[in-house]
Amino acid sequence: MDKQALELNTIIQEKNAVVYELLSEQGKMAFFPKCGILSQAAQANGKKINATMGIATEDDGSPMRLDCLTTNIGLSPEKIFLYAPSFGKSDIRAKWQEFIYNKNPSLNNKTISLPVVTNALTHGLSIIGQMFFNKKDEVIISNLYWENYDLVFEQPFGVKFDLYSAFKGSGLDILSFEKKMINKSNEKKIVLLNFPNNPTGYTPTIEEAKAIIRIIKESAEMGNKLIVILDDAYFGLVYEKNIYKESLFTELADLHQNVLAVKVDGATKEDYAWGFRIGFITYGIKGGDSDLYAALEAKTAGLIRGSISSASNVAQSLLMNAYANPKYIEQKQRKYETLKSRYQVVVNILEEHKEYSKYFKPLPFNSGYFMCVELVDVDCEELRKLLLTEYSTGVICFGGVIRLAFSAIQKELIPELFENLYDACKKLAS
Repeated sequence: MDKQALELNTIIQEKNAVVYELLSEQGKMAFFPKCGILSQAAQANGKKINATMGIATEDDGSPMRLDCLTTNIGLSPEKIFLYAPSFGKSDIRAKWQEFIYNKNPSLNNKTISLPVVTNALTHGLSIIGQMFFNKKDEVIISNLYWENYDLVFEQPFGVKFDLYSAFKGSGLDILSFEKKMINKSNEKKIVLLNFPNNPTGYTPTIEEAKAIIRIIKESAEMGNKLIVILDDAYFGLVYEKNIYKESLFTELADLHQNVLAVKVDGATKEDYAWGFRIGFITYGIKGGDSDLYAALEAKTAGLIRGSISSASNVAQSLLMNAYANPKYIEQKQRKYETLKSRYQVVVNILEEHKEYSKYFKPLPFNSGYFMCVELVDVDCEELRKLLLTEYSTGVICFGGVIRLAFSAIQKELIPELFENLYDACKKLAS
């Protein structure tokens, strides 16, 4: 094992031995190189002659570039063409941490890490897998989950999903979750929570959130060592009252010394910047301090350095320009209102058309991009194909559930979507 990895491991063990035990074998070996090329290049920065950089420069010292690229982006060449640091640019890391505190007021006075920039959330989740997953580890997760978790977690790391039932009646199946959490002691537990949930578009009520937090704390008090991953891709898109508006990270970040909370989020959905591919990993644990977090950040950045090197400089720069724009908050609020209005159309349609329940029933939903309907005596795949061929309507099918992305449909087309769904069901049933 590299000496620099050993140094980070020593810091983590001294600060919180549980965090060290949660690391995977790869996570224990991970480090960000302070020596070598990066260190030598940093030392040469600002020198008259700098032959260390792995880039090409113009005669004036600026990044070499094609005019046909420069003219399309209104930023200085340094903000477009240079490599960003593997940790991410310092300004956007600080700004995103500020956002986390502002959007989660209950986090006030709690110490969390500085976010590390990833190539959006999928990459962020993959990095977390490298950091914490060993082969045959089990991941406690809802039975209604984003199918890409199979590719991100199960296949590359050889982990197993330990599924609990997502819903009971009109809300979460808290008892099913509790049975997975309160069953053993002194063992490593990996928990993945995704709210607002993809595919169902559900966020816990305030009471459900309290129950989840209570269960996790009880599990930790039994001696279990937990890493709780918060996939907050759709954070902020909550449309109903009495729903838990903050991230569960807010409570978990200092819940117990045995609970390491990891928030994976980003500009992808929060800022409607899907193609920018900018995400963040942030750590929180009770008693965590700057030394512990710096060690975790260094390991995270080392894994990023060893895979994609760094996230896009130009995307980070464009986002920082947007965050400095006085119209940013107003424009973001307008987009939220658009999505909320589409959500409300769906709610109204389902309330007005009780006849739909003969063929499909909505699963609980209150947030995010999606909602799901559970089919009644209709084949899911046959329905999907019929909607494509005869109704020019595309939906996602898995098991006996259809996912509908109301986020991607104009309000005036949403009634037609449900009428097509109902009519196609009738046709198949007959």
